[in-house]
Amino acid sequence: MQQAKPNPHTLNERFASGGFDALEEAVVLYEEKLLRYAASILAGTADAEDIVQDVFITAYENREAFDGQNLSAWLYKITYNRSVNHLKRRKRFVYREQVTPDMNPDITDGMSGRTRAALFKLKPADRALIHGRVMDERSYDDLASELGVSPAALRKRYERVKKKLAKLLSQKQDKGGHEK
Repeated sequence: MQQAKPNPHTLNERFASGGFDALEEAVVLYEEKLLRYAASILAGTADAEDIVQDVFITAYENREAFDGQNLSAWLYKITYNRSVNHLKRRKRFVYREQVTPDMNPDITDGMSGRTRAALFKLKPADRALIHGRVMDERSYDDLASELGVSPAALRKRYERVKKKLAKLLSQKQDKGGHEK
């Protein structure tokens, strides 16, 4: 017998009130999405897996602080903060010239190497914004709450980041794959 897919609306309330079953359902529902999100910020899956595991542990231990409204947004916010803090500790805000072998194609959503390279030249917050809007199709309101800005400011920032990404993608490369 196949287990039913967790319902995010009923999970919100149950997660807030506690229970290990609610944690298991949250992992089933959000782990893959959070892993892709963290990997897009961190430029690799090895660290992303550790971050996401830590996110679920932290969320469960602090579930009394969750308001019961939007578990997805809360988990994304924790993931974003943990990922950026990890980068700050490791001082790896700049793209690593070689795409690392731990960039699992499943996590990068089938992006070309060139697109991935351009994304990783962006700041982590900008990568998070692009990933949230394009790959996860999240609303400006959810992302604004997560990033601590107004939805209007986020829309403006999104437009600037899209232009920056387009410019990076349009730059010509020499035969060695370096920008001219």
